[in-house]
Amino acid sequence: MSSKPSTCLLDPIPTKLFKQTLPLTIDTILTIINTSLVTGYVPQSFKFAVIKPLLKKPTLDPDLLVSYRPISNLPFLSKVLERVVVKQLCQHLQDNSLFEHFQSGFRAHHSTETALVKVTNDLLLAADDGLVSILVLLDLSAAFDTIDHSILLQRLEWDIGIRGAALCWFKSYLSNRYQFVNVNQQSSTYSRVSCGVPQGSVLGPILFTLYMLPLGNIIRKHGIKFHCYADDTQLYLSIKPDQTRQVDKLSSCVRDIKTWMSANYLLLNPEKTEVIIIGPKNARDSLSDQIVTLDNVSVASSATVRNLGVLFDPDLSFKPHMNQACRTAFFHLRNIAKIRNILSKNDAEKLVHAFVTSRLDHCNSLLVACPKSSLKSYQLVQNAAARLLTGTNRREHITPVLQA
Repeated sequence: MSSKPSTCLLDPIPTKLFKQTLPLTIDTILTIINTSLVTGYVPQSFKFAVIKPLLKKPTLDPDLLVSYRPISNLPFLSKVLERVVVKQLCQHLQDNSLFEHFQSGFRAHHSTETALVKVTNDLLLAADDGLVSILVLLDLSAAFDTIDHSILLQRLEWDIGIRGAALCWFKSYLSNRYQFVNVNQQSSTYSRVSCGVPQGSVLGPILFTLYMLPLGNIIRKHGIKFHCYADDTQLYLSIKPDQTRQVDKLSSCVRDIKTWMSANYLLLNPEKTEVIIIGPKNARDSLSDQIVTLDNVSVASSATVRNLGVLFDPDLSFKPHMNQACRTAFFHLRNIAKIRNILSKNDAEKLVHAFVTSRLDHCNSLLVACPKSSLKSYQLVQNAAARLLTGTNRREHITPVLQA
């Protein structure tokens, strides 16, 4: 009942109607779920997916296939079965401390915000000690789609300790899967899935993180700090400005990561992998003059990089991030203002929360140490949103409105 009411093209009836008739079908559903778990077999009808191609970014060329992310839309009952398995699998991983400690993706009480808070805290402490940090943001190409099933099953058996009927269930889940594309109510022919885990499934993300488990040990071997969120990996090394030889450790680490990924059918994308030097200005300028590339990846000491949706700058002031968030928020406020007179207050509030305050709230714990002068722009956005919702005149004080 807590599952989203989204309906797949393969569902015989709408999910909302299915939930309403649940008292009549609950015993049958329970039998299907339990039989699947006991026998280690996933019904074939649960292994068909409708692919909905979604643009990764609105600015990308819609005529290029690489601009799309293939999202798998699965039958509702198959997602219910996956949720049951994920719950038991995560409990097993938690009880046996099998999660990668520095992997924040798809885990309870972990998020992009907790990952960034950890990394930012380490970088700020290093800067306080007069150290310069080199932050490397690794990017993978089509990571979910290139997972080798045989390697994944070996990972589940030998690293995670899944045996017997449970292992048979995962073998059945990964085998004989089919998918087809549906665009503008036109469907392609069925195609067999020979590798990868479905994006948009319940189980796919956690299987991907388990596939990536050995990566942490490779990075630790080089003495490099890191933090992962799904397929986004951050490497960072803090050194004194004159310790340029230490950078060789980072280059060697990136090289070993490339080798491991190649052996595991993953591809590191050097064009989207970014590097930035963070720390006191004099120290980072001295270091950047001596470092041009990092294993064929250009080092940009003055640029900003996007890290899990947040713009990082060399000073860790987050001013570029706040400026961009405010520009986007005011853009949406102007659009909402054009139709405000035909919206109810409740609908207007929903739009403001969806397009404005959600951007201000994103990873805002990173801004806790920023000066009030930097945060003033956020307050201006909130004031403008409050005036828009309440119809308050620009000449009137906004404080009573915000308090109300």
